[in-house]
Amino acid sequence: MTVRPLIGVSTYLEAGTRWGLWELEAALLPAGYPRLVQRAGGLAAMLPPDAPEHAAATVARLDGLVIAGGPDVEPVHYGATPDPRTGPPARARDAWELALIGEALAAGLPLLGICRGMQLLNVALGGTLVQHIDGHAQVPGVFGRHTVKPVPGTLYGTVVPEETDVPTYHHQAVDRLGTGLTVSAQAADGTVEAIELPGPPWVLGVQWHPEMGGDLRVMQALVSAATRS
Repeated sequence: MTVRPLIGVSTYLEAGTRWGLWELEAALLPAGYPRLVQRAGGLAAMLPPDAPEHAAATVARLDGLVIAGGPDVEPVHYGATPDPRTGPPARARDAWELALIGEALAAGLPLLGICRGMQLLNVALGGTLVQHIDGHAQVPGVFGRHTVKPVPGTLYGTVVPEETDVPTYHHQAVDRLGTGLTVSAQAADGTVEAIELPGPPWVLGVQWHPEMGGDLRVMQALVSAATRS
């Protein structure tokens, strides 16, 4: 029997969350993330914010890592002053996920960044972000769709060689690329939609939300890399 690889997925830690009679702090993750991991053949493990010094031990137990979408990265991490349209910081999550990314890269662990996760991967490698763009989150709380064009010969371009219509919701984007990263997909307006490190290891970031769509190929590629690692 094939052993399903264990894929860790970073989560929110939210105060005042209500279910039933209870209102408590909760570790939360939209169900699309673990479902996507499961549908792609992996086992999903939620990774709520923890002390950064525990990141190495956490990574050592995983076969692959997903840094999920979420709030804006605090601009201090890329040497910028906050734009008025940048959201409030999530400092515990920033610190934890930056530590996870650093340890995953050091260990050669297959890594997928989704939306915020892609942006944080870029920042972790010394890149910067555009703090606000228009047109990629048109209706508050509603995912839009647009076409993404792959760059031939890249990891992403091999996994998804054709132009695809993807679910999207973001107002920030990659500006200056981090060290070693290459662009592997773009939107029609030139927005960077995917970045990667030439492998090995397997490292990819996508700006859209594959957990909100039906295309399993990106997650299947991560699970495949995690199975081999």
